[in-house]
Amino acid sequence: MSALVDYPTFSDSPFFFDRRNLHIAQPESALMQQHSAPSVSYYFPKHVGNYHYGERHPMRPHRLELTNNLVLGYGLHEKMAMYNPRRATEDELCEFHDEDYIDFLKRVTPANAQKLTKDYTLYNIGDDCPVFHDLFSFCQQYAGGTLAAARKLSQGGTDIAINWSGGLHHAKKGEASGFCYVNDIVLGILELLRYHPRVLYIDIDIHHGDGVQEAFYLSNRVLTVSFHKYAADFFPGTGNLSEIGANLGKHFALNVPLHDGIDDESYISLFKAVMEPTITTFRPDAIVLQCGADSLGCDRLGTFNLSIAAHGECVRFIKTFGLPLIALGGGGYRQSSVARCWAYETGVLTGTDLPVALPQNNYLEFFGPDYSLHPPLSGHIQNMNSRQYLERIRMSIREKLRYLNGAPSVQMQEIPPDLQGLLESEERKKEERDEEAHNGMAGEDRSDGPQKRNEFYDTEVGGDGSGAGATAAGLGPRGKKTIRF
Repeated sequence: MSALVDYPTFSDSPFFFDRRNLHIAQPESALMQQHSAPSVSYYFPKHVGNYHYGERHPMRPHRLELTNNLVLGYGLHEKMAMYNPRRATEDELCEFHDEDYIDFLKRVTPANAQKLTKDYTLYNIGDDCPVFHDLFSFCQQYAGGTLAAARKLSQGGTDIAINWSGGLHHAKKGEASGFCYVNDIVLGILELLRYHPRVLYIDIDIHHGDGVQEAFYLSNRVLTVSFHKYAADFFPGTGNLSEIGANLGKHFALNVPLHDGIDDESYISLFKAVMEPTITTFRPDAIVLQCGADSLGCDRLGTFNLSIAAHGECVRFIKTFGLPLIALGGGGYRQSSVARCWAYETGVLTGTDLPVALPQNNYLEFFGPDYSLHPPLSGHIQNMNSRQYLERIRMSIREKLRYLNGAPSVQMQEIPPDLQGLLESEERKKEERDEEAHNGMAGEDRSDGPQKRNEFYDTEVGGDGSGAGATAAGLGPRGKKTIRF
């Protein structure tokens, strides 16, 4: 267990110290509280952690169960709206992926995989991307979470959306790659682009976000920024400084190639030096942040020295810009570190300080022997990134930003209907249909859970009792019910 802390005793304190609440998360301390704290939505497909890539495979979806248990153990579910999103449909997946590839994922099983020899090679299915039981269902679940998060954000129903099961950034249009089968990030960005002129994608996974960069390599409406290890023998072997986009998308792809062993101070200072001018120059309307945890120290496949606090500081910095934000998972192959990291970053996004001692949960034995939120992960690999090298990268990125010539303009046009008319086909109650037509009061009696003590309501300003405060409280246009775990 973690080191004992010398808490006050009943005898030397004028009050009774309540040791029962030591595991409860506390609001972040600040000199002045925000007038209106951002609303946060948390998406967790109910059974997404029950899939298994194989006995010796480094990717373990079970890490998502560990993460969710920590989130619930810290009481963070009281700070945000919790959702169990529906699965993505085939039509939704085909908005980016080839139909024959999606059909293959739907048909293939461990039993018939050997018979599909031709397709097996064509779609890059193999050791890295094996066929396992209910593969297609797994893809539908994590992609559905990201699509639901993007829709909620676009409808103004939330300020920050979280889907730790998403972030699988290597999948290509017509093939699997790097443990990824369906690229939920691209699908989510495509949904955001229906409402937002410009979207910024940021990737702090140790592997290059090649699938997302490739998807938007010719577009000037999506700027991709990836911080990753770059080496000829390190997957996927892309992400050099020279990869900047092409045609209309030239200069709208930024890459930050790093060497082994980068430490907290170097990474954070470079991250902030790159992202601050990038955001102020590109002026995005929404941000998608991929928080791959394999950039942490002691990862099974990673070679960086980042601590959980440093990884979370990158998330905190992006949050300070106050833009609509989707936070996604990604890589991470030491389950206990991944769960700690994403639970900590959930606290960062909800504005909550988490105690170092882990709360009681169903998987506490996974976090031994320290049972701490911040175990020592740094300093195990020599830092091969010299100050001169990092400064050269920073100057190169600043030079590339000059070619953007400010944010690109986007022609005004009618917002297209929802993907394949899917929302129209959903089974909805009459009150929900009335609410969509702006002539119902369905959302006024619903709740997204406990409100923040400093929450702002429109009714405080207008005082007309029109129920406008429902939007300020974090309810979307459809007033979806909150699903609790």
